[in-house]
Amino acid sequence: MARFAHTVTVAALDRGWFEEAAGALVDLLDASREGPGGTVVLADGRAVEGLRLLKGRHLRPGARYGEVPAAREGAGKAGTAAADGPAALASGAGDSSTTPSSVVLRAWRPSHSVEVESLVVEDGMSLKLGLRLSEPRRPRAVELSLSGHQPGGGSLYRFSGRGKADLAAWWAAVDRLPAAPPAARAPVAGRAVHRLAKARLTLTPRPAEDGSWRITVALSVRGRWLLRPVGAVVLLFARGPVERGLREAAESAAREWNTALAELTPLHGEALRAEIADALTDPDGAAAL
Repeated sequence: MARFAHTVTVAALDRGWFEEAAGALVDLLDASREGPGGTVVLADGRAVEGLRLLKGRHLRPGARYGEVPAAREGAGKAGTAAADGPAALASGAGDSSTTPSSVVLRAWRPSHSVEVESLVVEDGMSLKLGLRLSEPRRPRAVELSLSGHQPGGGSLYRFSGRGKADLAAWWAAVDRLPAAPPAARAPVAGRAVHRLAKARLTLTPRPAEDGSWRITVALSVRGRWLLRPVGAVVLLFARGPVERGLREAAESAAREWNTALAELTPLHGEALRAEIADALTDPDGAAAL
């Protein structure tokens, strides 16, 4: 088994603001309703930009949602009414080359959990993605599942993965004293499985003296079955590129995180709720939170 690790420093996210923002977003969506043509309308009457109910009842298990293609949004009503309906979006009518992506709601229980599932076909690969959020109003955990295959491609074109971010454990880890040892168990962990190899990725945070977070990204890879010796030889020669790739990916993610947090305005209460509503209904015109 080969193990790679790299540590980055990122700006700390305020827990209180994060949980308040998550609660406001969930409350806005929970109070929304289905509007004309399958649009999703907030309580103030404004439609969520680019989102449409394609099938089922709004916020009920089995409801299917999709993005509204830009070309359709800007098209005139004459001669396009049929193509603009939810049924046409669900079937891909009016566009023979692509089918709009969609998400199926499996559960909407704001005080307990929210679950969604998406199936995407791209470049000959079929990808199934599942997401579960525990206690959405004050998020405690995020679970992710992913599986993919190429129809007719055999087992070499199949893979699967699962991951979990234990947010309660994350907050506990960053609330330690800077001199304290890091958490024994990584709050964020994911596994990927392929016929030839297995991989495990973890994120372990700890507070720095200046209030920022130091996050260690660790990746372990090993071959499967009789291919373990072959995998060991391959990793011996590929160690340098893998280490470099992990380092560059971690540093890039850290820069993006720091940039995003620097642009946030720490609004609270009704001001925060209004800003989130503006971002949902007019993302191009809304200012950063």
